[in-house]
Amino acid sequence: MATHQVLIAGQWRDSDATQTFQASDPRAATLIPEDYPVSSWAECEAALDAAGAAYTELREMPGEKIAAFLEAYATRIDARSEEIRTLAAQETALPAETRLVGELARTTGQLRAAAAATRSSAWQMPIIDSANNIRSCFAPLGPVAVFGPNNFPLAFGSISGGDFAAAIAAGNPVIGKANSMHPGTTRLLAEEAQLAAEETGMPAGTVQLIYRTSHSDGEKLARDPRLAAIGYTGSRNAGLVLKQAADSVGKPIYLELSSVNPIVILPGALKERGNEIAGELTGSCLMGSGQFCTNPGLIIVQNDDDGKQFIESVASQFSEQPVGTLFSLSGQNGLQSAIDTLTTAGATLVCGGTTGGGEGYSFSNTVLTVEGNQFLSHAEQLQTEAFGSSTLIVVSDSIEQTKAIIESLEGNLTGCIYSASDSTDDEHYNQIAPELRQRVGRLLNDQMPTGVAVSAAMNHGGPFPATGHPGFTAVGMPGAITRFAMLQCFDHVRSHRLPAILQDANPNQAWRLIDGEWSQSDVVSAPAE
Repeated sequence: MATHQVLIAGQWRDSDATQTFQASDPRAATLIPEDYPVSSWAECEAALDAAGAAYTELREMPGEKIAAFLEAYATRIDARSEEIRTLAAQETALPAETRLVGELARTTGQLRAAAAATRSSAWQMPIIDSANNIRSCFAPLGPVAVFGPNNFPLAFGSISGGDFAAAIAAGNPVIGKANSMHPGTTRLLAEEAQLAAEETGMPAGTVQLIYRTSHSDGEKLARDPRLAAIGYTGSRNAGLVLKQAADSVGKPIYLELSSVNPIVILPGALKERGNEIAGELTGSCLMGSGQFCTNPGLIIVQNDDDGKQFIESVASQFSEQPVGTLFSLSGQNGLQSAIDTLTTAGATLVCGGTTGGGEGYSFSNTVLTVEGNQFLSHAEQLQTEAFGSSTLIVVSDSIEQTKAIIESLEGNLTGCIYSASDSTDDEHYNQIAPELRQRVGRLLNDQMPTGVAVSAAMNHGGPFPATGHPGFTAVGMPGAITRFAMLQCFDHVRSHRLPAILQDANPNQAWRLIDGEWSQSDVVSAPAE
């Protein structure tokens, strides 16, 4: 059986790998008979050199041409949709005709949104101080490596997702490192990306793909000076290893690592619609077998009759729902390990807690509870992310204890507060909302956090360990683009030597400081999606 080729410098070529790996079919719990290479450091070096050569062209390329590539790529993905979704379904057990239809549309939508942003140049945020003749704007940074996650093979994939789209939109080449759980899906996407690059005249090395490296070569890649930045979505442990390597050389690395996404359900909301909220929670927690980074894994309710009834309702609904398939055996084992950590720290199993029960790799739908005092005594362990169909309900003695619990939380992607519709919970809301607001990237009211809209106003980020930096988002254009950009300042540079966006005749949107007053030039809106 031949080993699949890697994409380097605009060409699919045989790998020099001495090791290979295979992905799994999660439903069958068997290996898929396709070999993929574990690339050597020599292949990483070849990709780095090709990316550097591509960057010298891309950094001077007009946004219109980059936009044309992104749009051509989106069109090609749409045309190959059925084949991409079919293989993704085999490698991940995600439904090809429901979940993956939506994810593919989201993927092409992101690519087109990135195209609109780069065409308008809005992400560059030009500023012109006329009195001092100082001008600045964001500009391309350099070659970017993107490490994709297991749970979104398309919309967050290394060769098609939001990090990829943002890095390309800024004018940077991308070296994609496939996730080992869906290498075939990533290969199909890379084939279309390369064809789109050829069709639109992009330099060789704009898009490159390797499937896996050794751990030591992955760290070496993160430290290499030819690489300008890294985008990573995945496990906390692996991400922190890459972060340490990147930090050691001062390299920007944007991470999405871990989040339990706390939800506080105030007493008035429980009394008013406790069963309804229990249904919403069940649907959110079990969607996609709970394998979402925004899965609500920590619920805080008050210790009263309504709180007890809520726990019973959630446990009953969890037990009644079918057990879903997990992405991999390692995911199944990881979920068991996390549940063991939670119970060792004092959590009590209400239902579930056992391996199996579904098709292939699976774990029973699990609800745990813990008293508020116990949570505060073991807050670190009880915030362990159980990535799958599980949730931990913390029973608080008072609003004061609820506030203390929130104050003990790590950073998260999302946080939500459910409150009564008649404003009877408002006083309590006002006590806890400021504390929760500081610990999450996105604050919700009366809505589960699972969905992440592709909106320019979206923040899919948050304080550590949700991400590596609280000031950036992985979703939403143009905000996501500036992660892969550098701020360039021009001081008394002659007009004809300035980037076009900073020249006085430029029609694009720019902030101008004139006689101590800020104003904006004519605004060019991004084209409608």
